[in-house]
Amino acid sequence: MTKGKKNPTGAGAFIALLILGGTIVGGLIGQPSAGLIAGAVLGALVALLLWLWERGK
Repeated sequence: MTKGKKNPTGAGAFIALLILGGTIVGGLIGQPSAGLIAGAVLGALVALLLWLWERGK
């Protein structure tokens, strides 16, 4: 048995949804590539923050 080790929360869905959302919003304003990059950066930021939050528990 393990000593109180919890399973970590995955952040892949956040990354994927933010990339998709960024591409859609970017496409609406005529810059889908910029939206894709912005979505990827925001997704990575959310994943990093989730990792830091889980690490502190």
